[in-house]
Amino acid sequence: MVEVRIKDDESFEALLRRFSKKVQQESIVSEARRRQNFESPTSIRKKKISNKKRKSYRTTLKNQ
Repeated sequence: MVEVRIKDDESFEALLRRFSKKVQQESIVSEARRRQNFESPTSIRKKKISNKKRKSYRTTLKNQ
């Protein structure tokens, strides 16, 4: 859980900036987006395999 306390003579914008930076560092938003829709382990594996194939294909094209 991200907790940000206001410092002396700190504006709301600065506080909001610090908060959003901490949220981004802890990757809370990306984790929430990832968990929004359940994805089965087999589909995760299939995505990884297809990404590896796509990447290797791109590198072979680049090297030619």
